[in-house]
Amino acid sequence: MNKKQILLINDMAGYGKVATAAMLPILSYFGIPTYNLPTALVSNTLDYGKFNILDTTDYIKGVFPVWKELGFSFDAIATGFIASERQAAIVSRYCQEQAALGTTIFVDPIMGDEGKLYNGVTPDTIKSMREMLSVAHLCYPNYTEACYLTGREYNPEGVTREEAFSLLDHLRKIGAQSVIITSILIDGQSSVACFNHFNGEYFTLPYTEIPVHFPGTGDMFSAILIGHLLNDESLKDAIQAAMDGVYKLIDLNKDNDDKNRGIPLEQYLNIL
Repeated sequence: MNKKQILLINDMAGYGKVATAAMLPILSYFGIPTYNLPTALVSNTLDYGKFNILDTTDYIKGVFPVWKELGFSFDAIATGFIASERQAAIVSRYCQEQAALGTTIFVDPIMGDEGKLYNGVTPDTIKSMREMLSVAHLCYPNYTEACYLTGREYNPEGVTREEAFSLLDHLRKIGAQSVIITSILIDGQSSVACFNHFNGEYFTLPYTEIPVHFPGTGDMFSAILIGHLLNDESLKDAIQAAMDGVYKLIDLNKDNDDKNRGIPLEQYLNIL
């Protein structure tokens, strides 16, 4: 096997294309052997307002010793929703151990959007996500999550370029090496802001926003981004490919009746 292998540590929704259910088809389509460890089992996307959730921390605690005994390893680990501080401590310790063996750690600190935390996300989650950032080679919060992680005030009018770069620096102080901030309004333009620790470059990439909401688009961004990075593309090119891919997926589905279930990815993978 010469393809890089990745482990997804994220929640699994029974109904809806979010988290693992959104990332696994995309990474598999890229030809990347993809494995998963659910942090929680969720009945459906949280956008429906009602849901049932099962925290899988005890299961995870039992998985890692088995995998260690069997000698399982991964070229990359991508973490998403973390269900508790206890779970964050277990997962971050595992990521640290794997990073020491050469594994690349991607962290998506899933907590909220549009200035608010998601349903079911508590202030303790913020502490958990800070712990996850401390082991990240690359993290990519959206603007809302970046504000919660750094204690900055969310500004619905957006930020200046200098303020965006300052926010990147504050996230780096938590421990992440390279940092992306998605869905951030910079000088009036919807953008992605980034710091690449390999070359010390700060940059922004603009995009056109389609005014509809689908859950799971951040997970799709993450999967496309990682797919390109694991195929040895540059960070800037991988981000642009992820932005373009998500735009196409939203545009093709913007008239769907039930947007709460997310985008039906399987029929659109060929556009990626």
